[in-house]
Amino acid sequence: MKIAIAGASGRAGSEVTKELSRRGHSVTAIARHPEKIAALPNVTPTRGDVLDQAGLASLWGGHDVAVSSVHFLASDPLKLIGAAKDSGVARYLVVGGAGSLEVAPGVKLVTTPGFPAQYKAEAEKGSVFLELLRQEKDLNWTFISPSALFVEGERTGKFRLGTDQLLADANGKSWISFADYAIALADEIERPAHPRQRFTVGY
Repeated sequence: MKIAIAGASGRAGSEVTKELSRRGHSVTAIARHPEKIAALPNVTPTRGDVLDQAGLASLWGGHDVAVSSVHFLASDPLKLIGAAKDSGVARYLVVGGAGSLEVAPGVKLVTTPGFPAQYKAEAEKGSVFLELLRQEKDLNWTFISPSALFVEGERTGKFRLGTDQLLADANGKSWISFADYAIALADEIERPAHPRQRFTVGY
């Protein structure tokens, strides 16, 4: 498939790019500084700005799938959604956040007392992004939330999927590596299972 990913030089974006390359997909890897994108088979580093809706739509056009892997505070969800719609791509996947996941019925992680203050604004904007997507009638989107801790780690291929509830392991730890998250995202591209839905991945 032809896949375009914005934010391809970031920690999550670079792992997604690597995973898609490993699977033989043709990847347009978009970043403000494309020189930071690793040289990989089937990957074309491309300069782009996620705040330029028309420019991004043009870069995403002609692809089967568009992916955005950008910090919520460094982007505008309306422009990203607009670019996805304007580009005419069949599917749009978003590297989401954990803050909007529920820890109890109706209780989002971002609203809990122990949520780190330094991540609160980012998490709240991610929640807004998800709600905007849920209002979309025409765009075929999928929002993929990592677990609470989104960290460097090995590629194990062993993880669980959930829907709107935060996942945690037997010790109560909620986490996922960038590499295993990338597997879940690539799986969703190849075998669509969550159209117009959010799902989460964790150990």
